[in-house]
Amino acid sequence: MTLEQKKEIVGQKIAVWFSCGAASAVAARETIRLYGARNSVRVLNNPVMEEGWDNRRFLADVEEWIGRKIETVTHPKWPMASAAAVWEKKRYMAGVRGAPCTALLKKEARQKWEAENPCDWHVLGFHAGESRRHRNFTITERANVLPVLIDAGFTKERCAQILVDAGIRLPEAYALGLPNANCIGCVKATSPTYWNLIRQVAPDVFHARCEQSRRIGARLVEVRKERIFLDELSPDVMGGPLKAIQMPECGIFCEERETAEITQ
Repeated sequence: MTLEQKKEIVGQKIAVWFSCGAASAVAARETIRLYGARNSVRVLNNPVMEEGWDNRRFLADVEEWIGRKIETVTHPKWPMASAAAVWEKKRYMAGVRGAPCTALLKKEARQKWEAENPCDWHVLGFHAGESRRHRNFTITERANVLPVLIDAGFTKERCAQILVDAGIRLPEAYALGLPNANCIGCVKATSPTYWNLIRQVAPDVFHARCEQSRRIGARLVEVRKERIFLDELSPDVMGGPLKAIQMPECGIFCEERETAEITQ
């Protein structure tokens, strides 16, 4: 989209999907700055019960920063937005079919909201390091996405710095060394490095995942190319290092093909 085409966005409806991550927070701020005066901009969030415990504080801080209420969007059949409840009901946690929590609590929740709230444009937290991801998304999912961070040249690191400079403390998940501010104990992760970090920083979550995955029969972790149960993972086993800043967030349009990225 050219600069002239963007100037013609007037009197339209723009949905900004905020995932409680640094990039989507800055994307919300930039969208309001660029388009808020002449368009209807709504900032939306899909809460998940198992996400980072500091995310609600961060969301409230971002609301104050952008001067807008961040609306909650949940699936009508899953009002508590519990990923663990979805796994229990579906008897499936993650695998070649992706994760049912993503399909129901993110994608279907968004689609049901869209059915009642048609929008002209969507904004996601695609940052300057995710141009390829944004391009693929516009081809496979939808074309009406405004790449506000990519156009501004904002990397994820730059987004984090903008928030720090504004006096907003990032979600605690980042300080703990987790790759993003998504669910603590994301079942799409297969890295032993990730799971042993969860064992250290959130032992109650780790043991809950061990119990539920064993009961359901889900082998969540991969060690030397073999999938094993989480309760079989030795605390001493490590995979590749986690890339906290470079890894994508599990946003509203979390695609199954990102599973490989989240586990490296």
